[in-house]
Amino acid sequence: MTTESEKQDARAPHSAEHATAYWKRNLRLLIIFFAIWWVVSYGAGIIFVETLDTITIPGTGFPLGFWFAQQGSIYVFVALIFIYSSLMNKLDKEFDVHED
Repeated sequence: MTTESEKQDARAPHSAEHATAYWKRNLRLLIIFFAIWWVVSYGAGIIFVETLDTITIPGTGFPLGFWFAQQGSIYVFVALIFIYSSLMNKLDKEFDVHED
C-alpha cells in the first residue's frame, strides 16, 4: 500500500513517473501533428490530388489539389508550428518544466 507522501513524490516535478507522463503527452501531440502533416502534404498533394482537382477555389479557378500541393500545405505547416508551440507551452506549464 502506498502512502500519501509516496504518491506526492511520484507527482514531484523531477520524478521518473512525472517525466514519463510528460513524454507520453508530448509524443501523443507529435503523432497527431505528424499525421496531419502527412495527410496534408502527401495525401492532399499527391494521393488525393485528382479527386481534389475536381473542386476549384472560388474566384481563382485553381484546382484544389494543385493549390494544396503548391500553397495550401505550406499554410497548414505554418499553422501547425504555431499550434504545436502553443500546446507545448501549456504542457510545459502543466508539468512545471516551462522556461520563464
